[in-house]
Amino acid sequence: MDKDMKELLLKKAVEMRERAYAPYSGFTVGAALLCKNGEIYTGCNIENQSFTPTVCAERTAVFKAVSDGIREFEAICIAGGKAGTPTRFSPPCGVCRQVLSEFVHNDFKVLIAISPDEFKEYTFDQIMPLVFDLNA
Repeated sequence: MDKDMKELLLKKAVEMRERAYAPYSGFTVGAALLCKNGEIYTGCNIENQSFTPTVCAERTAVFKAVSDGIREFEAICIAGGKAGTPTRFSPPCGVCRQVLSEFVHNDFKVLIAISPDEFKEYTFDQIMPLVFDLNA
Protein backbone atom coordinates (compact mmCIF):
# COMPACT_ATOMS: atom_id res chain seq x y z
CA MET A 1 0.00 0.00 0.00
CA ASP A 2 1.49 3.31 -1.03
CA LYS A 3 1.77 6.44 1.11
CA ASP A 4 -1.12 8.25 -0.60
CA MET A 5 -3.51 5.35 -0.03
CA LYS A 6 -2.42 5.09 3.60
CA GLU A 7 -3.09 8.82 4.08
CA LEU A 8 -6.52 8.46 2.45
CA LEU A 9 -7.48 5.55 4.72
CA LEU A 10 -6.35 7.45 7.80
CA LYS A 11 -8.35 10.51 6.76
CA LYS A 12 -11.50 8.51 6.01
CA ALA A 13 -11.36 6.59 9.32
CA VAL A 14 -11.05 9.84 11.27
CA GLU A 15 -13.95 11.34 9.26
CA MET A 16 -16.11 8.29 9.96
CA ARG A 17 -15.38 8.55 13.67
CA GLU A 18 -17.29 11.86 13.52
CA ARG A 19 -20.38 10.04 12.14
CA ALA A 20 -20.51 7.47 14.94
CA TYR A 21 -23.66 7.18 17.02
CA ALA A 22 -22.44 6.59 20.57
CA PRO A 23 -24.73 8.43 23.00
CA TYR A 24 -24.30 5.86 25.78
CA SER A 25 -20.57 5.21 25.93
CA GLY A 26 -19.33 8.37 24.23
CA PHE A 27 -16.72 6.16 22.57
CA THR A 28 -16.71 6.87 18.84
CA VAL A 29 -14.99 4.72 16.21
CA GLY A 30 -14.56 5.09 12.47
CA ALA A 31 -13.14 2.55 10.03
CA ALA A 32 -11.98 2.58 6.42
CA LEU A 33 -11.55 -0.79 4.69
CA LEU A 34 -9.40 -1.00 1.55
CA CYS A 35 -10.52 -3.74 -0.83
CA LYS A 36 -8.15 -5.52 -3.22
CA ASN A 37 -9.99 -3.86 -6.14
CA GLY A 38 -9.11 -0.40 -4.74
CA GLU A 39 -12.55 0.46 -3.40
CA ILE A 40 -12.84 1.81 0.14
CA TYR A 41 -15.75 0.91 2.39
CA THR A 42 -16.30 2.92 5.54
CA GLY A 43 -18.12 2.34 8.79
CA CYS A 44 -18.76 3.81 12.20
CA ASN A 45 -19.96 2.32 15.45
CA ILE A 46 -23.68 2.50 16.08
CA GLU A 47 -24.87 2.01 19.65
CA ASN A 48 -28.25 1.01 20.98
CA GLN A 49 -29.58 1.49 24.49
CA SER A 50 -29.89 -2.30 24.67
CA PHE A 51 -26.15 -2.84 24.12
CA THR A 52 -26.40 -6.25 22.40
CA PRO A 53 -27.52 -4.84 19.02
CA THR A 54 -24.63 -2.35 18.99
CA VAL A 55 -22.29 -2.79 16.01
CA CYS A 56 -18.65 -1.80 15.66
CA ALA A 57 -17.23 0.38 12.89
CA GLU A 58 -15.00 -2.41 11.54
CA ARG A 59 -17.89 -4.84 11.15
CA THR A 60 -20.04 -2.14 9.56
CA ALA A 61 -17.39 -1.60 6.87
CA VAL A 62 -16.84 -5.34 6.30
CA PHE A 63 -20.56 -6.09 6.12
CA LYS A 64 -21.14 -3.24 3.65
CA ALA A 65 -18.38 -4.56 1.39
CA VAL A 66 -19.49 -8.20 1.61
CA SER A 67 -23.11 -7.23 0.93
CA ASP A 68 -21.83 -5.59 -2.28
CA GLY A 69 -20.06 -8.81 -3.27
CA ILE A 70 -16.53 -7.76 -2.22
CA ARG A 71 -14.62 -10.38 -0.25
CA GLU A 72 -10.94 -9.57 -0.77
CA PHE A 73 -9.40 -6.92 1.44
CA GLU A 74 -5.96 -5.34 1.69
CA ALA A 75 -6.05 -3.08 4.77
CA ILE A 76 -8.21 -1.42 7.39
CA CYS A 77 -7.73 1.77 9.34
CA ILE A 78 -9.48 2.26 12.68
CA ALA A 79 -9.75 5.56 14.55
CA GLY A 80 -11.46 5.62 17.94
CA GLY A 81 -11.71 7.40 21.23
CA LYS A 82 -14.00 9.36 23.51
CA ALA A 83 -16.07 11.84 21.54
CA GLY A 84 -14.30 15.18 21.28
CA THR A 85 -11.01 13.90 22.74
CA PRO A 86 -9.74 10.94 20.70
CA THR A 87 -6.37 10.51 22.42
CA ARG A 88 -5.82 6.75 22.46
CA PHE A 89 -5.15 3.96 20.04
CA SER A 90 -8.23 1.72 19.74
CA PRO A 91 -7.52 -1.70 18.22
CA PRO A 92 -10.41 -3.81 16.93
CA CYS A 93 -12.34 -5.85 19.49
CA GLY A 94 -12.17 -9.64 19.49
CA VAL A 95 -15.45 -10.01 17.59
CA CYS A 96 -14.24 -7.69 14.83
CA ARG A 97 -10.92 -9.54 14.63
CA GLN A 98 -12.80 -12.82 14.22
CA VAL A 99 -15.02 -11.33 11.49
CA LEU A 100 -11.96 -10.00 9.67
CA SER A 101 -10.28 -13.42 9.93
CA GLU A 102 -12.98 -14.82 7.65
CA PHE A 103 -11.74 -12.65 4.77
CA VAL A 104 -8.09 -11.64 5.31
CA HIS A 105 -4.65 -13.21 5.30
CA ASN A 106 -1.85 -12.82 7.84
CA ASP A 107 -0.23 -9.96 5.88
CA PHE A 108 -3.45 -7.86 5.87
CA LYS A 109 -2.53 -4.37 7.14
CA VAL A 110 -4.20 -2.93 10.25
CA LEU A 111 -3.67 0.79 10.89
CA ILE A 112 -4.80 2.06 14.28
CA ALA A 113 -5.00 5.84 14.37
CA ILE A 114 -5.55 8.72 16.71
CA SER A 115 -5.29 11.17 13.81
CA PRO A 116 -4.07 11.04 10.20
CA ASP A 117 -0.61 11.93 11.53
CA GLU A 118 -0.52 9.63 14.55
CA PHE A 119 -1.01 5.92 13.94
CA LYS A 120 0.45 2.45 14.44
CA GLU A 121 0.65 -0.23 11.77
CA TYR A 122 0.35 -4.00 12.27
CA THR A 123 -0.23 -7.12 10.22
CA PHE A 124 -3.29 -9.20 10.96
CA ASP A 125 -1.26 -12.08 12.40
CA GLN A 126 0.19 -9.63 14.95
CA ILE A 127 -3.24 -8.64 16.27
CA MET A 128 -4.90 -12.07 15.91
CA PRO A 129 -2.35 -14.84 16.43
CA LEU A 130 -4.87 -17.55 17.43
CA VAL A 131 -7.92 -17.29 15.19
CA PHE A 132 -10.91 -19.61 15.64
CA ASP A 133 -10.98 -21.85 12.55
CA LEU A 134 -13.42 -24.73 12.03
CA ASN A 135 -10.99 -26.28 9.52
CA ALA A 136 -7.96 -26.26 11.81
